[in-house]
Amino acid sequence: MRYSALLSFAFLFFSCGDEPLPKPKAELRLEYPVPEYQRVITPLPFSFEKNKLAKPITKVKIDEASTTYGLDVDYPSLKGTIYLTYRPVNNNLTSLLRDAQNLTQKHVTKADEIVEQIYENKEANAFGMFYEVGGNAASQSQFYLTDSTKHFLNGSLYFYAKPNFDSLYPAAVYLKNDIRHLMESIQWEE
Repeated sequence: MRYSALLSFAFLFFSCGDEPLPKPKAELRLEYPVPEYQRVITPLPFSFEKNKLAKPITKVKIDEASTTYGLDVDYPSLKGTIYLTYRPVNNNLTSLLRDAQNLTQKHVTKADEIVEQIYENKEANAFGMFYEVGGNAASQSQFYLTDSTKHFLNGSLYFYAKPNFDSLYPAAVYLKNDIRHLMESIQWEE
C-alpha cells in the first residue's frame, strides 16, 4: 500500500506536461501625444504656455484675506493636475520662499529622494527651483518662480490616485516636462 501511494505520487509529480517558463521581462509602454503648447493669458499678472492636452484653465481660486490666487492645470486623460498658487511679493519674499521649500520638504517621509534643480532665466526675469520627488510621495514634482520684487508663483503636481511611483512614473515624466516648459515660458506682467 505504501509502495503504491509513493508510485502514484511520483507518477503525478513527473507527468505534468510542459516545464514552467518564466515570463519575459517587460515594461509598461504608455504612449502620450507629442506636446503642443499654446500661450495662456490668465486673469493673474502672468502668462505661460500650456500643453493642449490639458483642459482650458477657467478656475481661479481666490483667498482675499491672504491675497492668494490659484489656477489648476488639469490633465483628465492622465488623471493629474498641476496646482498653481500666485502671491504678490510685498516685502515677504523670504517667507514665501520658506513656505514653498517647506511644502516640498513635507514629502520627505514618503520620498526616496528629492532632487533640487535651480532655475534662472534673466531675460524673462524668472528665478526659482524645480523639485523632482522620487518614490511614493503624494506629489512627484514641485516648483517655485519669482521675479524677486513683485511676483511669486509656486506649483505642485498631484495625481488622482494612491501614490505608486512605478505606476505613475510615465505620466509623471510627461508632466514634469510640461512643468519645465511652463517655467521656461513664464511672462510676468508689469
